[in-house]
Amino acid sequence: MGNDLFSVQNSPLTAEQAEILNRLISALSTEQLTWVSGYLAGFNAAASSTASAAQLAIATTSVDATQAITILFGSQTGNAEKLGEKLHQQLSKAGFAPSLQSMGSYKSRQLKRENYLFIIVSTHGEGDPPDNAEVFYEFLHSKKAPKLEGLQFSVLALGDSSYEHFCKTGRDFDICLDTLGGRRFFERVDCDVDYDDVAEAWVTGIVEALAKEFSSSATVISGARVLDQAESAHYSRKNPFPASLLENLKITGRGSSKDVRHIELSIEGSSLSFEPGDSLGIVPSNCPELVAEFIDAVKLDSKSVISDAKGETQTLENALFHDYEITTITRPFLEKYAALTESKELSKLLEEENRAQLRDFLYGREIIDVIYGYPLLGITAGQLVGLLRKLPPRLYSIASSYKASADEVHLTVAVVRYQSHERLRKGVATTFLAERVPEDEAVPIYVDSNKNFRLPKDPNTPIIMVGPGTGVAPFRAFLEEREVTEAYGKNWLFFGDRCFHTDFLYQQEWLDYRKNGLLTRIDVAFSRDGAKKTYVQHRMLENSRELYAWLEEGAYFYVCGDAERMAPDVHETLLTIVEKEGGVSRDKAIEYMRDLQQGRRYQRDVY
Repeated sequence: MGNDLFSVQNSPLTAEQAEILNRLISALSTEQLTWVSGYLAGFNAAASSTASAAQLAIATTSVDATQAITILFGSQTGNAEKLGEKLHQQLSKAGFAPSLQSMGSYKSRQLKRENYLFIIVSTHGEGDPPDNAEVFYEFLHSKKAPKLEGLQFSVLALGDSSYEHFCKTGRDFDICLDTLGGRRFFERVDCDVDYDDVAEAWVTGIVEALAKEFSSSATVISGARVLDQAESAHYSRKNPFPASLLENLKITGRGSSKDVRHIELSIEGSSLSFEPGDSLGIVPSNCPELVAEFIDAVKLDSKSVISDAKGETQTLENALFHDYEITTITRPFLEKYAALTESKELSKLLEEENRAQLRDFLYGREIIDVIYGYPLLGITAGQLVGLLRKLPPRLYSIASSYKASADEVHLTVAVVRYQSHERLRKGVATTFLAERVPEDEAVPIYVDSNKNFRLPKDPNTPIIMVGPGTGVAPFRAFLEEREVTEAYGKNWLFFGDRCFHTDFLYQQEWLDYRKNGLLTRIDVAFSRDGAKKTYVQHRMLENSRELYAWLEEGAYFYVCGDAERMAPDVHETLLTIVEKEGGVSRDKAIEYMRDLQQGRRYQRDVY
């Protein structure tokens, strides 16, 4: 190493300090340099933190840098990535030198050289891995996967307990790594939608366990979470911003079977910002009439007082209105309810061999139906809320560009109302927005960043967007962004819905974009207008040659909307187009598609 390792001209150091630092650096080994970087990160964090000295144990001993610590995340919407960043940050503060990577960019051949592997992964669709985790997931389950006797690992699984395959991907990774010979360094943790505290405990546990493993008193968080001032002031699901409702406009026509709203919210003065592709978290409240019926069904007093783990008290009515999920039946709820009622029928439904019957039972039912069908008498208010999970926020794709309207955020919301088991069912957040928030009233919101759904960095890159129904929302944001930034790349939109005259969302905007040249092409499919149902994938096939030509030009391909039927159909159609127009085998077409995904040219935001 030379004497110009550290230039005093571009640093806050004096010439004497820079000389001392350069002399020290030039004499250090790679291992020593790694430790010093981690130590300084931890020292700086401790010095700048507002936490008390009791929350920190300052690093005083070395961490063995020869032991690889790798964090891998598999994320569809970005939650797993954020938690990976959090673990990486805390380990770095503690003096370690971890590596953080997306599963999509991770080189599988590196796996056999890992010492500590921490996986954070969500479950997507019907128990599937996220798009950026598919290749690594398949590799681990293939004959190519190496023996991992020297590996220590832990898995943080994200999911939603209202779905049958709760945390399946994380569980699969956990079982597979164990089967390959790895040792569980820390037990797997399964997170429901209200995952903050559980995930925080896992992160803290990993840091403390590693510090103990290395016999180090490295900067370890003990108990309370350490936050810097910038983070503590950030609006989040636990600290939402009260946005004023500016507009609530029905954009489906008279006679439509759907009620779709264009919602505009003011974020003036919030310092909130967002990128096209991000989602907006809505923190809703429950329907007051349902809350009253719920309390009446269990024969409790609405003014009964309950307390939480922190000793804070509130009335049962307020808790059910603001804090708890009282509609969706989750498996944990049903298990606890069956035990409390001693219902043999419910217990039998929960047996593994009765999955199909349980699925049929849950379809179209809500918690109130279970209470009416299997009465629970003599329960206390505290026991009741103990059965329920916290009311999760709902995420909606942002339908506007921050650069076009910095003080506003727009949403496209399909209001959920339907009859089932002789009762009217209402979506919690959609009817909250459509029916229960007067104009100028506050809606609690936060921005949920989605780095896996982004416009190309090169503004000249062409894009293909497939967004039927409300799935078109982010593409409205994409086009607004491309217009205001004067991006010259071609834009092609595939839109579909039921009827042309009543369900062509934002029709005039698309026509204006088509007229001014921003929208190069738009192809539409309306399934109820013809004798034969036509969907967006049929329009893709009709234009397969040009679509493939766009891909060969470097176009990015985006899909947003229904994960259960539409997204798989579009994926299969795209595969067929590549196979047909590229003149390649099925296996080569699959490889082509994977290359698109790994190059971030095939991105999906499906739900």
